[in-house]
Amino acid sequence: QVQLVESGGGLVQAGGSLRLSCAASGRIFSINTMGWYRQAPGKQRDLVARITSGASINYADFVKGRFTISKDDAKNTVYLQMNSLKTEDTAVYYCNALGLITRTTTFNSWGQGTQVTVSS
Repeated sequence: QVQLVESGGGLVQAGGSLRLSCAASGRIFSINTMGWYRQAPGKQRDLVARITSGASINYADFVKGRFTISKDDAKNTVYLQMNSLKTEDTAVYYCNALGLITRTTTFNSWGQGTQVTVSS
């Protein structure tokens, strides 16, 4: 099984910054995509950003120009640098990874989430 552990969440004032980290471990043959999603109370889970094994990146429109996703393949870790935070960014942020545990078996794993709270 592939486990994902997020860290870096917390409380920050509007306009501030946070850096989230997500480390993958376990039975990993390869990782195709790692991404960040967020969910506020009463709302759906939305894609924030994702990065592929080839370093292709996609961002949600509401974070373009403010957030940056990156990865360290040697550490099986993905990062989300969040700048110019707004109160509407308040949510639980979840890490997701898609890949293979063997050459013929896929995985789709989620972290437990890390709370990001932006105060005014």
